[in-house]
Amino acid sequence: MFQDNPLLAQLKKKLKRDLPKKIGVVKSTGKTFGFLEVLDSKTNFFIPPFYMKKCLHGDKVIANIHLTAEEKQIAEPKKLLEKSVTYFIGHIKLSKGKFVFLPDHPKYKMKLIKAQLKKGLSFESFCNNDLVFAYLIHHPLKGDKDFLVEISRKIANAKIAHWLTILAKNNLCNSEPISANNNWKLKDDADLKRFDMTTIPFITIDSKSTKDIDDALYIKKSNNGDFELTIAISDPTAYLLPEDNLDTLARKRSFTIYLPGLDIPILPRDLSENVCSLIENQVRPALCCTVLITKDGFILEKTIDFFAANIRSHACLVYDYVSDWIETGQSTDWCPNKAISDILTALYELSQVRLNWRKKNAVVFPEYPDYRFSLNENDDSIVIHSDIRRSAHHLIEESMIIANICAGKILNAKFSLGLFNIHAGFKQNKLYYITRFLNKKSTFPANSSELSTLNGFIALRHWLNNQDTNYFDYFIRKFQVHSKLNFLPSPHYAMGLDIYATWTSPIRKYSDMINHRMLKAYILDKKPVQIPDESLCKELNLSRKHHRIANRNVLDWLYGNALSQAPKNKIQFTAEIFDASCSGMRIRLLENGAIAFIPILFFGSKEDIKYSADSGSFFFNEKLIYQLGDKFKVVLVEVNQFNLIAKPI
Repeated sequence: MFQDNPLLAQLKKKLKRDLPKKIGVVKSTGKTFGFLEVLDSKTNFFIPPFYMKKCLHGDKVIANIHLTAEEKQIAEPKKLLEKSVTYFIGHIKLSKGKFVFLPDHPKYKMKLIKAQLKKGLSFESFCNNDLVFAYLIHHPLKGDKDFLVEISRKIANAKIAHWLTILAKNNLCNSEPISANNNWKLKDDADLKRFDMTTIPFITIDSKSTKDIDDALYIKKSNNGDFELTIAISDPTAYLLPEDNLDTLARKRSFTIYLPGLDIPILPRDLSENVCSLIENQVRPALCCTVLITKDGFILEKTIDFFAANIRSHACLVYDYVSDWIETGQSTDWCPNKAISDILTALYELSQVRLNWRKKNAVVFPEYPDYRFSLNENDDSIVIHSDIRRSAHHLIEESMIIANICAGKILNAKFSLGLFNIHAGFKQNKLYYITRFLNKKSTFPANSSELSTLNGFIALRHWLNNQDTNYFDYFIRKFQVHSKLNFLPSPHYAMGLDIYATWTSPIRKYSDMINHRMLKAYILDKKPVQIPDESLCKELNLSRKHHRIANRNVLDWLYGNALSQAPKNKIQFTAEIFDASCSGMRIRLLENGAIAFIPILFFGSKEDIKYSADSGSFFFNEKLIYQLGDKFKVVLVEVNQFNLIAKPI
């Protein structure tokens, strides 16, 4: 009777249109149901299994909010605003003569998705349970009947499967550039003269496995204790012009990708690991800088000299071997001749002089170990190594900092343009909170106008480095801005430098290639062939952000696998609080660098525990129990590929 009633149909349509709507992100529980996490709010709405079938974990959606017969609010995702994933890694299953796809991801494992093969692929070339790379082409919230993925290729190397997913999610290239060119020719400006420096005993220091060797050093120490340092950098822009296809691809990639078990260069390997790599005893074109540094560590700006040259590395050295020799006077794996030992001794002396200068006049952050993973064939992490930066690392680091300061000063003086690494210190709208905190909790005399200057930032960093706790540092650090690339010169507060422009890794960073071209224009006294602008900076900064997120995602996955048995074995770790909020605290496990979360509920009931954002502290019945920088023992209670949940003991 009511089935075809137009008034009833119109009423139903109006009721649906008038339902409350919320914009949020879908959160899967790994089961059949999920939740809508409303943006700009702490509100969550339950998503029943029927509605979860139409969305994926992480999808940004517009949802209708319904009231059930039990007067409970539930969310019905209606419109997709942003897909959470474009690519999947997973296994294909044969069902009734057709393939379906099972994502290899804990948040999607409940979903069997319809699959089709990419045009040109044959059904017979795939087998049940093959690991494949798939592209999501249909989504129910985009008007499609169901989910559908297109199988693009089989993954023979399961070791990098998860890495490929992470790279794809961050819109990063997952394969290396290929060039059919095996006859690279110099394309430099005909007026660019290269000095013959092949007899100068340049040396390189890298990891034992490094193939893309990009920097070489030579140094002379004068009788009065001053140093004349020459930095030679590999020169891919000698072979590539801005209009070349490979240069366009390098710009799109922006940075070489380095992940455990996988590296993807921005340039073809024949160029980055052969033609341009500063291989021992091979003549290579290079862009060079010579500069005088006083025995007190001051860079004499008037002596900065950039030029092009042909060089030859006289010794390809290894970090650990050089560090052993510097620190103990010998290395069981290697022994330098007199010329090389003199160069290493002078370089190490310079590194100590410059490090002391930077500690007094610039910013040097406290050092923490670098953590490295050893992987087995199945890509599971088996060992986490804690590596301390040694003397040879400092030697190279200080030389590269000198080189980049020199480049920044020349580009600024000549063009007032370039690609500068900048850091603006603190967020201007947060300076009030910093000064209020410091003046209330510390002896540092803080005022907003002074902290907004480079000298004020340096003074604060010096004070922080002298504290016996990280409490003040961790509270303040969350108010700092991120470093970025800019085409206009500006200080780098986090380094305590008035100018900084990198050019020392052009076979790994496209930004350094651009600075090479700018520096060559300076040498020739001509207009640059490539001038950076705001659009390019936005492009490069976004790419760098995606690289950082991808690297963090990979580390999370590795830690999840490495520590998977920790809850079962009740392994104790030493934790340090580095961030906090009303929901709990983020901690770093000092034994291995892993990041974990401790929910506030583990401290006691909500009524008894209070968090003070003004001090970064937790209170139990008004009594201080934890604050930023505190260290204590914890055990992990939950470990997966994305989160580590810890509990104090």
